[in-house]
Amino acid sequence: MTTCRDALRAASGMLAQAGVPDPAVDAAFLLSHVTGTPHLLLRAEGWRELTQSQLADYQALIDRRCQREPLQYILGTAQFMGVTLRAQPGALIPRNDTETLCEQALARMQGRERVLDLCTGTGALAIAIALQFPGAQVTAADISADALAVARQNIADTGARVTLRQGDLFAAAAGERFDIIVSNPPYITAEEMADLQPEVCREPALALYGGLDGLDFYRRIAREAPDYLLPGGWLLLEIGSAQAEAVSALLAERFEALAVYPDMQGLPRAVAARLRECARV
Repeated sequence: MTTCRDALRAASGMLAQAGVPDPAVDAAFLLSHVTGTPHLLLRAEGWRELTQSQLADYQALIDRRCQREPLQYILGTAQFMGVTLRAQPGALIPRNDTETLCEQALARMQGRERVLDLCTGTGALAIAIALQFPGAQVTAADISADALAVARQNIADTGARVTLRQGDLFAAAAGERFDIIVSNPPYITAEEMADLQPEVCREPALALYGGLDGLDFYRRIAREAPDYLLPGGWLLLEIGSAQAEAVSALLAERFEALAVYPDMQGLPRAVAARLRECARV
């Protein structure tokens, strides 16, 4: 019979050979998914024997991961701000880096603001904000019907009060004004798109590609956001680690109080800016 320890060792080797980053970690998460045992306990209970059915199921998952299918798509879930969300092809996988953006938005709220989340994807930002401040009026928008389908499931699962809209950026909120606009827009450059990890290539290009220099969406948002913000409203954007200066420059003409915030690795990850009173159209 094969024990958990044996299975983990063999799976880690296969994943490492396939070039999977952190193979031991992924092997543990996948075995936890099969057995129902928390992944941190698997090594402590390494003596436990696996059934033939469990071994077959585990091998099937390892084979998928060896093909560089994202771990979150295999598990069907991802964690964001302490909330378990569905992760499915068609929507960008929520990442820990985006928690920086979420934290800065929450820090600027009292509880009853009108909030717009552009390029919502799985709905992660909108849901986290709505759960933290149930009295807020949160709207989430995306151009992708596939992404909105995932977001709709996540909203139902979490019970968050979020209104979904489909449209190309602000077209989904025509005629409305908000206290806070947050967005994690596509910002990968053409050069970077050609060198993405195999896992990232499985995610929708629509949610990744930001134009030749990665700034296409920031240009549009900087130009259009003042028409959708209330007086003194805040715009908060996730950025690529090399984009802080360029995005700040795009916002400088019509926004003030610009600040850049690092992620957990210390890399620039979010920009916050307040609308100048004279900038509203």
